[in-house]
Amino acid sequence: MSTSSATLVALLHGPDQPGLVARVAGWIFARGGNILHADQHRDMEAGVFFQRIEWVPTGAPGVEQRDTEDFYAFAESLGMEAQVSVSTHRPRVAVFVSKADHCFHDLVLRWKAGDFACDLVAVVSNHTDLAAAAQGYGLTFYHLPVTAANKPEGEARQLALLKELKVDLVVLARYMQVLSADFLDQVGCPVINIHHSFLPAFAGGKPYHQAHARGVKLIGATAHYATRDLDEGPIIHQDVARVTHRHGVEDLVRKGRDLERIVLAQAVRWHLASRVLVYGNKTVVFD
Repeated sequence: MSTSSATLVALLHGPDQPGLVARVAGWIFARGGNILHADQHRDMEAGVFFQRIEWVPTGAPGVEQRDTEDFYAFAESLGMEAQVSVSTHRPRVAVFVSKADHCFHDLVLRWKAGDFACDLVAVVSNHTDLAAAAQGYGLTFYHLPVTAANKPEGEARQLALLKELKVDLVVLARYMQVLSADFLDQVGCPVINIHHSFLPAFAGGKPYHQAHARGVKLIGATAHYATRDLDEGPIIHQDVARVTHRHGVEDLVRKGRDLERIVLAQAVRWHLASRVLVYGNKTVVFD
């Protein structure tokens, strides 16, 4: 029985072919690993196989690094793309905020309660409104103004900070600035955004006002990876709430805030647990 406290998690996908599940399980068994959880999915239309598998490697020193490197080579031999993470690694996360504080407080309190296996290393904002709150939580706050006039320079400072802090994930907790294509090309890590509508409906600004004007009976929130195309990145999680003709815009905003908290937190949790596999502009989210 392994004495290692670490587990390895592999996400892999590629062309479907007979025997993939057996070959992956056999590779782990041959190295003395013990599989804790395995889940797979096949896209019937595209013929693509997806798998998430978690295992305990043998307790030998350095085995996690060795098995990680070797698994990439093994996946390549199967014609598969892979991502491998080690449970003992705590990703370094930066939270971007503006003035709205509901998602920010929710994320930080969940993190303090141990819900997220990560380290919050920075709170970055284009305003100073949440500086005292961040410092009250013991988090380092960085005020880096970004305006239409200084956007390239402002984003350059943000990118330099993220690189200096070796950030693994950026979470946009109602950060009310559109990240440029250059920023997203250079950031070097995933960026998760929360949009206050049930995408693809009501993309862009003032989605609750758009929803109210349209007379919808459901409003929603969407957590997705940010890409060059505004509000069109791969969707990680969504949820909805019912509304009626009796609800005004402020009612929609209030109900939406609750959705935004829950949806963003769940998306971040799944990402940190290596449960989200992106392919094309879609995701597979494993249970």
